[in-house]
Amino acid sequence: MTSRRATIADVAREAGVSPSTASVVFSGKTPVSDATRGRVLAAAEALGYTGPDPRAASLRRGRSGIVGVVFEEHLGRAFQDPVKILMMDGLTESVAGIGAGLLLLRDQAADTGAPTLTTAPVDAAVLVGCSGLVRESLAAVKARGIPVVVIEGDAGADVPRVGLDNREAQRQAASHVRSLGHERVALVALPVRTGWTGGWIRPDEDVTVDVTRDRLRGARDVFPDAPAYAAAGSFIDEGLAAGRVIFADPASRPTAVLAQSDLLAAGVVRAAEEAGLRVPEDVSVTGFDGIEVDGLAPYQLTTIVQPTVEKGRAAGQAVVAMLKGEDAASITFTCVFREGNTTAPARVSS
Repeated sequence: MTSRRATIADVAREAGVSPSTASVVFSGKTPVSDATRGRVLAAAEALGYTGPDPRAASLRRGRSGIVGVVFEEHLGRAFQDPVKILMMDGLTESVAGIGAGLLLLRDQAADTGAPTLTTAPVDAAVLVGCSGLVRESLAAVKARGIPVVVIEGDAGADVPRVGLDNREAQRQAASHVRSLGHERVALVALPVRTGWTGGWIRPDEDVTVDVTRDRLRGARDVFPDAPAYAAAGSFIDEGLAAGRVIFADPASRPTAVLAQSDLLAAGVVRAAEEAGLRVPEDVSVTGFDGIEVDGLAPYQLTTIVQPTVEKGRAAGQAVVAMLKGEDAASITFTCVFREGNTTAPARVSS
């Protein structure tokens, strides 16, 4: 008895073909007859051969075939966000063309021993956002000679970025609300930094998350004095919690709320209903993303639609270019304003 793993040579001998012929059956790079393919696959099944050892292929190529994707948050929470799921779809599609897969990573792994941006065996890294924690690891990653691309963040002039016109897009939503006559407006923002647990943003607050900062600037280009409550993440329950705070005092309730994501906006709508307010008759609500939010009917959010899949696809294309030794330019996508039924003219005070 032996535990030796069957090789492609063993399969070729069993099938009565050359090792090169057996190899192309598994690689699919050269067409072979159905009869030959059938003999090779039958021989492989009999010998318990499941295909080429990926470790050997990696050694031959000098690559792992893995692209690391780094999130600023717990991975379980990241994949409750439809925006990130759609973005990963586009990224996966692009890198699949070079036979690569994705390895999802946290920006730090504490003391768990889990792979991190600096230790994982990756050929390239895509940073979703660029927190201070990620920036601390960036120098070490660059020293390894690993290509890096950032989605919605800034890691320096030498790192390609895939982003949105966040400031201009949020300004469009704010201008729409202004055109409806609203003056008492509140903002519900994404987290201002890693580890943020939710709360009002002070005038001197250090906002280190690029997306949050840019969307705040866009809203305040139109409503410079609008108070802003930053949620702990882009989730409906976080929008609900923010809305409960904003609508708590009837004397200071806004007539419109600009939320920095559709999930936050959906939570704000629920909070308005809890407070006995009608949307949009008593309070208008806008979102950002253009995703389908389950359970929001009969509302269709007035929102900013971003090309989420295309962002992921562009990041993947940049990775592929850099792995081929080619230059990858930064790209900024344009969002589109979409009016729904969650905004209406401000009520005239009697």
